[in-house]
Amino acid sequence: MSGTSAIDSGIAEREPHIPEPTLDRPADYLHAQSTLRSWFLTTDHKRIAILYLASITAFFIIGAVAAGVVRLALVVPNGAIMTNDTYNKAFTIHGVVMVWFFLIPSIPATFGNFLIPLMIGAKDLAFPKLNLTSWYIFMAGALFTMVSVVLGGVDTGWTFYVPLSTAFSNTWVLPALIGVTIVGFSSILTGLNFVVTIHTMRTPGMTWFRLPIFVWAHYATSLIFLLATPVITTALILLIMERAFHIGVFDPAHGGDPVLFQHLFWFYSHPAVYIMVLPGMGVISEIVPAFAQKKLFGYRFVAYASIGLASVTFFVWGHHMFVNGQSDLASLAFSVLSFAVAVPSAVKVYNWTATIHKGRIRLDTPMLYAMGYIGLFVLGGLTGLYLATLAINQHIHATYFVVAHFHYIMVGGTVLAFLGGLHFWWPKFTGRMYNEAWGRISALFIFIGFNVTFFPQFILGYLGMPRRYATYPPEFQLLNVLSSAGATILAAGYVFPMIYLVYSLWFGKRAPANPWDAKGLEWETTSPPPPHNFLSLPSVPPVPYDYPIQERETRSQHR
Repeated sequence: MSGTSAIDSGIAEREPHIPEPTLDRPADYLHAQSTLRSWFLTTDHKRIAILYLASITAFFIIGAVAAGVVRLALVVPNGAIMTNDTYNKAFTIHGVVMVWFFLIPSIPATFGNFLIPLMIGAKDLAFPKLNLTSWYIFMAGALFTMVSVVLGGVDTGWTFYVPLSTAFSNTWVLPALIGVTIVGFSSILTGLNFVVTIHTMRTPGMTWFRLPIFVWAHYATSLIFLLATPVITTALILLIMERAFHIGVFDPAHGGDPVLFQHLFWFYSHPAVYIMVLPGMGVISEIVPAFAQKKLFGYRFVAYASIGLASVTFFVWGHHMFVNGQSDLASLAFSVLSFAVAVPSAVKVYNWTATIHKGRIRLDTPMLYAMGYIGLFVLGGLTGLYLATLAINQHIHATYFVVAHFHYIMVGGTVLAFLGGLHFWWPKFTGRMYNEAWGRISALFIFIGFNVTFFPQFILGYLGMPRRYATYPPEFQLLNVLSSAGATILAAGYVFPMIYLVYSLWFGKRAPANPWDAKGLEWETTSPPPPHNFLSLPSVPPVPYDYPIQERETRSQHR
């Protein structure tokens, strides 16, 4: 032993003089090349995911600031803080940026890009250059829309309803429409890349029912990208031509039909809800088994439910249009289908709950976000049933009840899943661990702040306060002040992760390959991964999410 120690000591003394940099900086994807050119011309799916992450974070900040302006305006009932025009522009920019430039690309473009090849044992996506092209298209479209903000803003709302967007608005509608249209092509290319990759690049042994649910969720999402996005792209191109040349498709002043635009818009935009929700469900389906140390309950049902959601969601767009004059028979059909679409979501929630039951729960930051997601998503889903009910919808349509429901699904669901996934895979992305205590504090702030912000809006909507108005009756002021106060707490919860995650890049502990004892091929490679993901061909386990030892221990403890 003493001889061995002497040899080790001698090696340690000589190490500083060895010229290979790989001894203290491994050749991972982050450090393989470090020039700006290597990043902006990269075809590595992991680097492209980081480019998306930086981009959507910037747009999230812009959208959040606009939301803060809206909540500030609603502290007083008489609109004294800002003009009505400024208020209209603030909520429009909030909606446009958050929906088109954050929520839709957030999980697929970041986690999907980074993780799908790793999870299926591939070296990259099927079309690496197309992947980089999709990011440039996304940035071009988003920045084109931002031109409208710099020039003076848009006041149509994120839905661009006709004839406001074609005839009556005197704001910079055209640049916003063109930008959103361009971004749609990025979504189509991303969906195509994912579908081809999942079909053709799975490692030997990775059969369809050995795929992680995260991959199933993104496969279903990609089908929506491919089938629904061309519809909204066509509708927006027609809308651009309507505003610029008055071609008479949507504008009633020129013989058009404004309800036709609503049909085309919602035929895409309700499936787009599941573009935002399905990837988040995939994230939760990875986090829950890892932190319960238990096999995912009903794996095949969860996989089938992903495809079921992507299918049924194409048949429910009419529930956004119950009050626009469509026939009673059509409304009844859309109401029934809207209840039916809740079934696959309920299957997932039930299976997550069954997975948690009698598991060895670790309440680390990702699991806190996952459990918050489940609770808020259930509440958002249940309130959706009120909106699907014809009689109740007549009362709460276009009120703050709709705003609250939407945010319980999009923020309570998608954003919490995004943050949970970010903390779960942060060690894999960066090779660094973050401060767990601050992670838990931020999760608590976000959960409390979110509920204080949006739960009062259910009450406001039930009492009849319409959305998108800068003024309201004085009796609603207390609940609006409470909602704005909650937004302050929520903002603090969002700021904390930006601080401690960035701090961890330089000062965090180095992450092991699998800090969570999780299952999946992405945890079989180093943190961060090498440029081509694996140093050798990964071995696929026969059963996904297989935690047999831990599950048996759990059962014995409860006997």
